[in-house]
Amino acid sequence: MSSGAAGIQTPAKRTVKHGPYPASEKKRSVCHSLSSRSIGLFKNDAGALYRENLTVLRSLVCQDTTTFRNVWTKRSKSPIEYEKGRIYLENYRCCYSSIALKPELLYELPKCSKLEKIEDALLCECPLGETLPKSSDHKPCLLALTANNWLYRLSAQTGALLESVYLSSQYKFRYLEWDVPQETMVIKSVQKKLVPMARHALLCLAVFRVLPLTLLGMLEINKRVFGKSVVDAMISHGLLIVTHSMGLVRLYSLEHITEQFMLKKLVLGEKSEWNGTTGLVGEAPFGIPLNIQIKDCPPLLFEVSCLENAFQIGGFPYHYIITPKQKRQKGSYHICSLKDNKLAKNGVQFMECCSLESDWIYFHPDDSGRIVHVGPNQINVLKVEEAQGSQCQVVQDFAIAAKRENKVNAVTVTASGRVVKTRFKQLDDDPDQETFRIVEYEGELDLLAVIQTETEGKALIGLYDNQTGAVIKDIALAESWDVTYSQVLFFERDTIVHIEQALNSNFNCYVYKMTRDTTDEKEQQ
Repeated sequence: MSSGAAGIQTPAKRTVKHGPYPASEKKRSVCHSLSSRSIGLFKNDAGALYRENLTVLRSLVCQDTTTFRNVWTKRSKSPIEYEKGRIYLENYRCCYSSIALKPELLYELPKCSKLEKIEDALLCECPLGETLPKSSDHKPCLLALTANNWLYRLSAQTGALLESVYLSSQYKFRYLEWDVPQETMVIKSVQKKLVPMARHALLCLAVFRVLPLTLLGMLEINKRVFGKSVVDAMISHGLLIVTHSMGLVRLYSLEHITEQFMLKKLVLGEKSEWNGTTGLVGEAPFGIPLNIQIKDCPPLLFEVSCLENAFQIGGFPYHYIITPKQKRQKGSYHICSLKDNKLAKNGVQFMECCSLESDWIYFHPDDSGRIVHVGPNQINVLKVEEAQGSQCQVVQDFAIAAKRENKVNAVTVTASGRVVKTRFKQLDDDPDQETFRIVEYEGELDLLAVIQTETEGKALIGLYDNQTGAVIKDIALAESWDVTYSQVLFFERDTIVHIEQALNSNFNCYVYKMTRDTTDEKEQQ
């Protein structure tokens, strides 16, 4: 399939290898694992029992007699969100827990006006091994951003208000993102419409440390400082990432910006004076002043030119993935070293496919440094290895291929009996063929869940071993899969959540739970 990718071998046909472990790994029965757990035959390190429990759960999930059954369906006129065992409806007003055999209502917040509705949220879990000032800090919470610029910290279990911070009246804040997951978060404003002779501020970013909630600073992205071509900016992993209209991406150190341009350190709840106005930081109407004011362009750490500002960093050692701006390079992905910008050997990945939707590529979320390249009928899992000298090389770890029938000629018989042969090339994402739509990684079970659509809207989830790519089993979805809808899938332990956005902004949520199919056993009896 991937003849356009240098050094990539065509994968063999998909073969079924039942069992969740690689061939070289010793397999143990569930009974043996449970017996060992009961008498404490584990290492003394922390987490050994937890890992053994997940081993048992994975064995159960991968058994032939285990299936997943639709236990709950919910429809809504507003977006449905899911995160870590919780389903949120009506702009996070209603919260359901998916941990039980059937989702149960955890809490329901009072109805509110459009100005007070929650527009974005992050689920925050308590840190381990730290002593926090409040007892509520040791429990999961929901960090919620409202339409009127309030940041709320709500109990993830009851919805009770734990803390509130008023951001500002100068900007309209709308987006919540992690800078470092579960450690620092960024609140991003919408972009201002710039008019001639007006201020050159494009947007605003507020950075907080979570648990306890602590303000790190608020800063503006100004076109006078970063250039007239700036179109967007965000903070991730301690880097200020600024994108430009000509496809240029530039990276700056947030730590350096904070040290050089912070005018005054602010503490939430404390009295402060700013531009002749006195108030409490984080309280209305004072809010949070711009205590980080970038006067000059900070030192540039890295820059790269790419198509549509699509830029990813990952791997070991660090590499980045881009599509060059040249038209002849469209559809290809270049994997380059972050250290010296050198293209890795076999670093140009091109999936030769004819489809309505393009292929996509990303760094594997299992922190292995591998790369996942997904096309309509093939999934390539790649790894970056050190080669001779300073150059690294990209090699294929494994590949997953869809089951296809090669149809070259279509034969039609006319009314007069004449046979007409039509030559055509079928699309690789044709609805009548098995096509890969979504790839989801279940980290605790170390499984890949791949949504595969077939004829007449049928869809199934293929479970694959994350280390070898061996197919373990298929799980059929009860609902039909409309390729014109926006779809997302979550796979977490014994639960599968499928959310789709149908026509007229209608949202549907389907929850599947693991169960045992005893049909074969009853037939044998």
